[in-house]
Amino acid sequence: MGLLFFIIVLLVGGFIVGGLARWAVPGPDPMPVWATVALGLGGSIVGGIVARILIGTAGGFLFAFLGAVLLLILYRHFVQHRPLTGPGARRPPT
Repeated sequence: MGLLFFIIVLLVGGFIVGGLARWAVPGPDPMPVWATVALGLGGSIVGGIVARILIGTAGGFLFAFLGAVLLLILYRHFVQHRPLTGPGARRPPT
């Protein structure tokens, strides 16, 4: 029962962090729910590593959110080839 609860908490937490990151970066980001969860979990990992390097302890929600935003910006720049500002940021990905 403990492992199932842990997995559910991870999925819900990843969805919340990923959804907030998608909401914080302007422009359309069409992606399925599983991609939003993966974005949140990946952001939590990146944010945790950065927090451990910078402050020596776990960063918590703030660093998870910032890590997810960073991953989303990098994805949009290198994979979708879209700018972050200007009229090109508001157009749907090709």
